[in-house]
Amino acid sequence: MATTLANARIVLPDSVIEGALTIDGKTIGAVDDGAAKDAVDLEGDYLLPGLIDLHTDNLEHHFQPRPGVRWPSRQAAVMAHDWQMLGAGVTTVLDSLSLGDYDSGGARRAMLDAAINGVSEAKAAGMLKAEHYLHFRCELSDPALIEIVEDHIDNPALRLLSMMDHTPGQRQWHDLKIYRDFRRKKNNQVWNDDGWAAYIAERLEHQRKHVPPARRRVGEIGAERRLYIASHDDTTVADVDEAHADGIMISEFPTTIEAARRAREVGMKIVMGSPNVVLGGSHSGNASAADLSQLGLLDVLTSDYVPASLLHAAFILAGKGKTLPEAIATVTGTPAGLVGLNDRGRIAPGLRADLLQVRLIDGLPLIRAIWVAGRRYL
Repeated sequence: MATTLANARIVLPDSVIEGALTIDGKTIGAVDDGAAKDAVDLEGDYLLPGLIDLHTDNLEHHFQPRPGVRWPSRQAAVMAHDWQMLGAGVTTVLDSLSLGDYDSGGARRAMLDAAINGVSEAKAAGMLKAEHYLHFRCELSDPALIEIVEDHIDNPALRLLSMMDHTPGQRQWHDLKIYRDFRRKKNNQVWNDDGWAAYIAERLEHQRKHVPPARRRVGEIGAERRLYIASHDDTTVADVDEAHADGIMISEFPTTIEAARRAREVGMKIVMGSPNVVLGGSHSGNASAADLSQLGLLDVLTSDYVPASLLHAAFILAGKGKTLPEAIATVTGTPAGLVGLNDRGRIAPGLRADLLQVRLIDGLPLIRAIWVAGRRYL
């Protein structure tokens, strides 16, 4: 039975209309700029496509809520993550997992196995409300990377790979003082000066030894399976040119305006974190996402480490030079297209009925109803 939603401000790809929309099973039926009888009254609220998040660290937070703590039930962790993403308005999520062992002696690898298998099991059992895919963030400098990738590369939910190199002294961590402070706060890792010098030397040796072959292998694996691949934390023109030469067309989190401009010049799509927008800048001193947006150097926002920031950031951009349809596209239609999800992310007849009813209260978007494939959850 069809459901009609009326008295809504419907955000289309290129305009906002006042009208009604019909949900016909799992898909969108008619969209009309007028009134409707026997309809659910949305009271003048916005009606948006469900959000599409290409990169969230949120799943890991539920498996490891504190350093040294691993949650005992993988299904409980996955379900809590699913509800939190849905509550943030995300109807399609690429669960982003950072692949590598990071000197954990196998503990991180065990967590990754549990997280990947937990999502796959919950998805197969129909336990999830949002639709979940996987994004493998490949730490190229980690000796364990390729084994972990090859263990899970044929997971049917995998949609995106990203090339990362977090070796201190370059890219995101070009400022060694910021990196040292970050590790102290996050991992309680404290070095004396000699220990710090030895650690940096070891990481540089890992970069020299592991990054080139890992980069080649991840590229080969991705190409063989026709997976989408992103670069990560491009900082210089050379970083962007290296990614582009490898056929990569997504620049995720460029850390400088210089890198973002080069990415745009060679036709790459630019992805930034929505917490950067909400906070008014990068917490680690990198490029401002809002500044990139105003320069025409931002295509997609992704929630990174705060799911609730995604919708909020889109509405902030709508007040900083973008039209509302343009801003909403950064968290809906554009990310959908980047990873081949062309059946969603826009309000149009025949597409998935993934929808949000949103009201602005003092400038903050409040989600009042959520539909996933035509089913209402809130």
